[in-house]
Amino acid sequence: MSNPVDVRIGDEVIRLGQFLKLANLIDSGAEAKEVIAEGLVRVNDEVELRRGRQLYGGDVVAFAGHEARVASS
Repeated sequence: MSNPVDVRIGDEVIRLGQFLKLANLIDSGAEAKEVIAEGLVRVNDEVELRRGRQLYGGDVVAFAGHEARVASS
């Protein structure tokens, strides 16, 4: 996998489903729900099954060979 891309968020925290869309890793909330439920998304190198998982600055999300790091403003 390549180095994670920094994705800026407006607040100090963002939910995983929202972050996947913001980082352009998926196209819709429905797709986020599906790929998370299937165990295809990793947060900080651990499988995450909760779409509502709160992410903070520095967290790294991996999906489909891409990585994105949460960068708070």
